[in-house]
Amino acid sequence: MESTRTLRDKIFLVLKGLGMGAANKVPGVSGGVVAFVAGFYEEFIYSLRKVNGKAFKLLINGRFNSFYNYINGKFLSLLFFGMIVSYFSVSKVLDYLIKHYELYVWSVFFGMIIGSIYYINKDFKDWNYKTYMTLFVGISLGVGISFLSPAKENDNLWFVFFCGIISVSGMTLPGFSGSFILILLGNYVLLLVESVNALYDTFFDLIKGDFSFFQNAVRTRMLKVLAVFTLGSITGLVTFSNVLSYILKHYKSITISAIIGFIIGSLGVVWPWKKTIFKLNEQGEFLFDSTGTKVVENYRRYLPELNMETYYAIIFIFVGIAIVLALEIYGQKTGKRKA
Repeated sequence: MESTRTLRDKIFLVLKGLGMGAANKVPGVSGGVVAFVAGFYEEFIYSLRKVNGKAFKLLINGRFNSFYNYINGKFLSLLFFGMIVSYFSVSKVLDYLIKHYELYVWSVFFGMIIGSIYYINKDFKDWNYKTYMTLFVGISLGVGISFLSPAKENDNLWFVFFCGIISVSGMTLPGFSGSFILILLGNYVLLLVESVNALYDTFFDLIKGDFSFFQNAVRTRMLKVLAVFTLGSITGLVTFSNVLSYILKHYKSITISAIIGFIIGSLGVVWPWKKTIFKLNEQGEFLFDSTGTKVVENYRRYLPELNMETYYAIIFIFVGIAIVLALEIYGQKTGKRKA
């Protein structure tokens, strides 16, 4: 598998990791959709499934090369390298764009999801009453989740571990946004903003030789939360990948129809025209989290008026569709070259 991977493929794999990392951080967008459309979803699930008991035996016995090859290490390392870089760079840019150009960013994502539905559905021919039923269930779950209200923040470490397990669902299950689930669980800011910023600040403190953060109770608590969250995420990745690998092998048509349903249902989450509803206290004042950000309660979606802003948003929707079609064309060219 690795011998046929050219330098160009490796560069594009890192870029795909950047895309997955950015998508995973955006509420309503699933990194798994990027993997599915870019054509490496099954290899991703297969590689994660190889992180099992046999792999750990190879690692414990010091057979590092065998361990690396067994888990398809070059593929996973390039992909996760892209995700990590994305977490501290692309996702920062994305945060800025969402803050200042929210409508247009959501329009691009909306278009990408429409393009993803087309991409996955165009080659799927096994429609029958079972697959139509799972399609309907997937759509219902996706729409139902999008209208739930967020819970309160909870930094209990067992709950944080559970959040880690749930958050990676967006990487392994296309259409199921892990970051949006974290919003519903009340821990999006804690786990994807505060703890990441704590790690970022600690990294630069270490470079400067400043170890005073050890006396900072808030910082050390955030680092502990991030460590537990990461452990939960790894556990979730391995667990979900094994379950999904089995399901894809034995119930592929039903699984794909459910994935299409999830993605269709997620359109409600990324609908560009929505007004944010913030939580208020009993006095009608805005509630703020520890970062000084207003706490989101839900979103109210509406139909847009026909004006220049709306026309620009529609253009960006087509840009999103074009991005997915470009990924499809690249995947076809890559397939022909390997063949």
